[in-house]
Amino acid sequence: MHKLIIRTLGYHLLVVVFWCHASEINLYSVNTGSFVYHLTGNHGQYTENFENNFFSVERKLSEDSKYSVLLGTMKNSFDDRCLAMGVRRDWASWDNGWVFKGVYGYTGEFFFDAFKNCGDHGSYHDFKKATGIGFSPYIYHGFQYNFTSYFGIETGIIIPSVFVITVQWSFR
Repeated sequence: MHKLIIRTLGYHLLVVVFWCHASEINLYSVNTGSFVYHLTGNHGQYTENFENNFFSVERKLSEDSKYSVLLGTMKNSFDDRCLAMGVRRDWASWDNGWVFKGVYGYTGEFFFDAFKNCGDHGSYHDFKKATGIGFSPYIYHGFQYNFTSYFGIETGIIIPSVFVITVQWSFR
């Protein structure tokens, strides 16, 4: 499984490099290595720890923008592959490397076969019954510490009670 993740990461990095101009490469980040833990109601039935296989590519709207968009994939709490897309907002940043940020997104079904089961369980299924599309809105707030301009680690909460730790690799 780790070979698949590394191969997928390499493929996506090549795509990002070839799609953007050299002057724009510093606007991109890759988010990997997500650790997830459900703080309430967990009796071992959820996909968590490093098993969610989260991966996304993020692009800032401009070099000094507080906003960026992200597109990726992950396994939800029920081990179903989902599309993840959203908007990130940096609410506060300090000169010492800390950033307080929010990510507001859609995690759910998409027309590719890999994502067709995302709406089969839990809140994803509830939204599917109501709208015809299996998804769950994600509202995440967390703190990121940038060790260098290329590498940061963040931790936060997906509302209401999912604890997350993620690694971000930036091209600056």
